[in-house]
Amino acid sequence: MEFFKRFGFLILTNIMIMITINIMLRIFGFDRYVTSYGLNIQALMGFCLIWGMAGSMISLLLSKTMAKMMMGVQEINGRGQFSNIYTSVARLSKAAGISMPEVGIYHSPEINAFATGPSKHSSLVAVSTGLLESMSEDEVEGVLAHEVSHIANGDMVTMTLIQGMVNAFGMFLARIFGFFIASALSSDDEDGKSSPSFWIQFIVTFILDILFTILGSMVVAYFSRMREYKADYGGAKLAGRAKMIAALENLKRTYEPLDDRGASMASLKISGAGGFLALFSTHPPLEDRIKALKSVQIK
Repeated sequence: MEFFKRFGFLILTNIMIMITINIMLRIFGFDRYVTSYGLNIQALMGFCLIWGMAGSMISLLLSKTMAKMMMGVQEINGRGQFSNIYTSVARLSKAAGISMPEVGIYHSPEINAFATGPSKHSSLVAVSTGLLESMSEDEVEGVLAHEVSHIANGDMVTMTLIQGMVNAFGMFLARIFGFFIASALSSDDEDGKSSPSFWIQFIVTFILDILFTILGSMVVAYFSRMREYKADYGGAKLAGRAKMIAALENLKRTYEPLDDRGASMASLKISGAGGFLALFSTHPPLEDRIKALKSVQIK
């Protein structure tokens, strides 16, 4: 159930950040978009845009530090047992025209690798020991090229902006619906007008924030799948089409039998869930990625 653990954690992290921001805004009275005349739509739009982006920006700024802590990443350099990994990342980064990322190894039997960080000039590339034990040097270089390509493409910032806009839109809808639902559920005042109860509106908006965050994750997942195709293409340009395809085929051979028994994959190796869950998959099926690489012209 690795897919659910990892992707579920990302969803939960974003939800918790948004909830924390909303509670703090309510406590300190920064959410003054409700007036005696109803909702101030312009104020609400500005409020949602600023604070919706804040949640995703906080996630981005903390991404490298959190990845190191969660995964137990050990930084490496050009000396020692994993010097070849460091050297490969240095060579690929220079070819991609980006600053040298931090490079790390983490101990895990899973075949996995990831890139994260707030910018092209402050990033991290990490690979699992399971990947190094299961792949040839050429296949590992294909994986590293894929991750370096993510950094060169600015995917961390791009996905943060997309997540921020989705957060803002979800916050906006949650407060619109929350206000009118709370108004409908609240009792009329002396003038016969419906005045939404603070707690009813707070609870309804709180629930809708969670609901729209989960629904918004489908939009974010779609853009993530598109970025994976682009990173595969970039990896093929940096390391060569054959190495990139070999890495994906290795993953396909390794994990297809597991998928048939209901297991799932994460990060580089997500092959894509089936049915409704495919909408939440951050990576396309490996077979589709291989076909796309074989058919595209590498310039």
